[in-house]
Amino acid sequence: MTKSSWTSAKLPSFEGKTVVITGANSGIGLVAARELARVGARVVLAVRDTDRGTAAAATITGITEVRALDLADLASVRRFADEWTGPLDVLVNNAGIMTPPEGKTKDGFETQIGTNHLGHFALTNRLLPHITDRVVTVASMAHRRGTIDLDDLNWETRTYNRVAAYGQSKLANLLFTLELQRRLTEAGSPVRAHSAHPGWSATNLQSHTENRLYDGLMNLGNKLLAQDAEAGAAPTLYAASQDLPGASYIGPDGRWEMRGKPKLVGRSREARDTELAKKLWTASEELTGVPFPAAVSGGQPEKK
Repeated sequence: MTKSSWTSAKLPSFEGKTVVITGANSGIGLVAARELARVGARVVLAVRDTDRGTAAAATITGITEVRALDLADLASVRRFADEWTGPLDVLVNNAGIMTPPEGKTKDGFETQIGTNHLGHFALTNRLLPHITDRVVTVASMAHRRGTIDLDDLNWETRTYNRVAAYGQSKLANLLFTLELQRRLTEAGSPVRAHSAHPGWSATNLQSHTENRLYDGLMNLGNKLLAQDAEAGAAPTLYAASQDLPGASYIGPDGRWEMRGKPKLVGRSREARDTELAKKLWTASEELTGVPFPAAVSGGQPEKK
């Protein structure tokens, strides 16, 4: 396996650039915010809890701003986007939840597909006219355990399985990136869409299942197998800063992609299915009521 030597120390200057990072008050989102601010970016921490976001921003040296965003509430997504003015260089769709108990978002979506995919789908499309450089969406190795059920994305007829639901939402992240890039290219836009995954990184993502046994096993795995959040953020930072082909997928270069330095990595066959990506996009538009914008930054109106 080809090894990478890239680290965040090799980040280029982001002077004069604006970056939005969802879920940036902890974990790999906070590390990404800190590193991008370090190289000159104006970093907007888009977070559900603005008090925690303000506390996180206080630990960052550089230009930061905290704005409220609840991806489990499409009204909050709309407000965030409606209040945005001016160019946005990079959007990092980082926020996510992992294997919580069965639940619904404010709009009635299954919690994981609603937060991890549909919230970011709506946010990206609403912000796209402002975006000038790229969209980076954080996926997961767990996409390989997922499958897309277009007839039951919200687990209304299937018996709920929190692990399978998480896998579906992370597979949706990759399919979203694939179809977003196709649409950007068709529109003549220079904006690129990429995905990244952090391998197994020790963050608080794994500790909110409300299942003591599962939380205990995940915490043990964090101690024995995981890399830290700094290493886990490297694929996101690589995807946000390097000259890459559209729809690139970045992950760690170590065994089973669990840890290591960032490099281009593979994905499951279903995650490469362009027709499934189109169908998921259509379903996501119908569920959120948010279409691909008629014009995107630097491009032409969408072809009909």
